[in-house]
Amino acid sequence: MIRAIAVDMDGTFLDTNKEYDKARFEIIYQELKRRHIEFIAASGNQYAKLKSIFGERDMYFISENGAVIYHGNQLYNYRSFDQTIYEKVVNYIHLDQHIDEFIICGLKSAYILKDTSEAFKKDAHFYYRQLEEIDTFQPLPNDEYVKIALNINRETHPTLDTDLETKFKEEIKLVSSGHDSIDIIMPNMTKGQALKRLLKKWEMLPSELMAFGDANNDKDMLEFAEHSYVMANSHDQSLFDIAKFIAPSNDEQGVLQIIEEKVLKSETE
Repeated sequence: MIRAIAVDMDGTFLDTNKEYDKARFEIIYQELKRRHIEFIAASGNQYAKLKSIFGERDMYFISENGAVIYHGNQLYNYRSFDQTIYEKVVNYIHLDQHIDEFIICGLKSAYILKDTSEAFKKDAHFYYRQLEEIDTFQPLPNDEYVKIALNINRETHPTLDTDLETKFKEEIKLVSSGHDSIDIIMPNMTKGQALKRLLKKWEMLPSELMAFGDANNDKDMLEFAEHSYVMANSHDQSLFDIAKFIAPSNDEQGVLQIIEEKVLKSETE
C-alpha cells in the first residue's frame, strides 16, 4: 500500500511552461488526504518557491535538495553547512575562479550580487522568492547556509565541477538539475536522505513510498523508493536503469496520471 508520494518539480510535476493542472490536482490531493497518504514536494527549489506553486497546504516540502523540510508553514527540520567550509567554497568560486553570477542559499533568504546581469537577476528572482541583492560576499550575510546554485559556463570554466569536487572532496556534493545547472550541497544531504528522515519519523517503509523524478538530483530518491518512476521526458539515461517504472512525460501530466491509475483507482477496485 502506498502511504507517501514524493515528487520533483521542474521536468516532473511541472510542465514545460512551469504549470500544472490545478483543478485536477486539487481533486487528487483531497482524495490523498482522505486516505491519509502524505504528498511531498521534493525539490532543489527554495521553500518560498514551492509554497508559491502549491499555496497554503498542510503538506510536506523538501526544499534545497533535501537540506530544508517544511510541514505547511512550519519549519520541520534542516541541516546547514559548516560556516568555515561554506565560506571557502564561496571564495573559491568568486575570488579564485572570478565568477560573479551564482546564488548563495541560506535558511532565511537567498543572495546574489547587485553587480550582475539583468538576465541573471531575472532568472534568480523567478526561482527564489526570498532573494536579496547584496554588495559583496565578503563577509557573508548573517544566515545559515544550505546550498550554492550556479550554471557552469563551459566556455570559460570547462572543468569547474570536477575542480570543485577535487578541491573539496570530503566537504561538498555536486548534483545537477539538468544540463549545466549545478547545486553544491552537503554530503549525505539529499532528497533521498530527507525522505529517509521523514519515513523513519512516520514509521513507514520504502515499500510504502512512491517517487517521481527526471534529473540527477532525483537519483537517490528513486533508488530509495520501492515505487519509483522516471519521467519519459528525462534526459538522464542512468535514471531509466534506476527507476522501476517510466511515467508519461511532464507535459502529459504524467505524475497525476500515475497517481490516479496506480494509487487512487487501484485502491477502489
